[in-house]
Amino acid sequence: MISTIYQLVSPRTFSTDFREIDDTTSVLIRPKYMSVCQADQRYMQGHRPQEVLRKKLPMALIHEAVGTVVLDRTGNYQVGQAVAMIPNIAGPGRPGIYENYTEGSRFLSSGYDGFMREIVDLPPDRVVAIPRADAQTSLTELCSVSYHAIRRFEETSHDFRERIGVWGDGPVGYLTATLLKHAYPEFHVSVIGRHSDKLAYFTLVDRRYVTEELPSEVRFDHVFECTGGTGAENAVEQAIEHIRPQGTIILMGVSENPIDVDTRMVLEKGLTLVGASRSGRVDFERAAQIWRDPHIANQIGKIVYEDEPVRSIDDIFRAFNTDLVTPFKTAFKWEL
Repeated sequence: MISTIYQLVSPRTFSTDFREIDDTTSVLIRPKYMSVCQADQRYMQGHRPQEVLRKKLPMALIHEAVGTVVLDRTGNYQVGQAVAMIPNIAGPGRPGIYENYTEGSRFLSSGYDGFMREIVDLPPDRVVAIPRADAQTSLTELCSVSYHAIRRFEETSHDFRERIGVWGDGPVGYLTATLLKHAYPEFHVSVIGRHSDKLAYFTLVDRRYVTEELPSEVRFDHVFECTGGTGAENAVEQAIEHIRPQGTIILMGVSENPIDVDTRMVLEKGLTLVGASRSGRVDFERAAQIWRDPHIANQIGKIVYEDEPVRSIDDIFRAFNTDLVTPFKTAFKWEL
């Protein structure tokens, strides 16, 4: 079977490619809804170093997508079943190492073709059933990333967990704070961000602070850093200042450039810094259950803007341009 692939060959330039796909040992999926990630935007707009672009392009974008099964000779899924697609193709594992950190792993839409394809072929273990495929559920991958960070927190932090701070008022901060509060309603969760209009969306948390107005006396037992980019250094610095001794800081924000970390205070307070990136099947399975709970699904749906369907390459440009002006997440129906 031949599938059409829509590849970014250079910033804001697409071409189509045709590739034979495996219909014997893989699940064949027709993508139905996708959402745009900042990583996709950096490739689209050319905001990665030139040596990175030369190494990774051409490739199909998008790693946040859901679809329906077209064919599954492996017998794991039914034709027409709604599924989420796992973009992390794990390398050989070692005991105790999460699949998303294994050496030799491949991540689709980061040097390998993502889900902007006519038909996607994936191993059965890279497919997870979901109740439906729509704009909301296109955030399953991003929710799985938050759940992976929460899992790292559950396994590494000490048991004093009364007050949790989440730095970042973007999509990762929103989902992490919302899912953390959903999993642990007894926690007092505060969100610290730079934009009061975006903080207004965080209705499930206990407190919201604009970064510059965080009172000096406020303290947290543990922290999730979801800022990344140019704001990561200030966020980490402020988190170190406001965390209690022996707290854990879960680092989730991606920065293009190295940042300074006050290691003197990290040592003085005995802090644990934990990197959390991407996710694995266990996290996807946990995220898939969200959509069965109307309350939490509606909370997540508040940050999703559904753009018009994508039916041409021009529509791809339109969806990415729309995403530049939406406050959180842009999703669209894939009809190419």
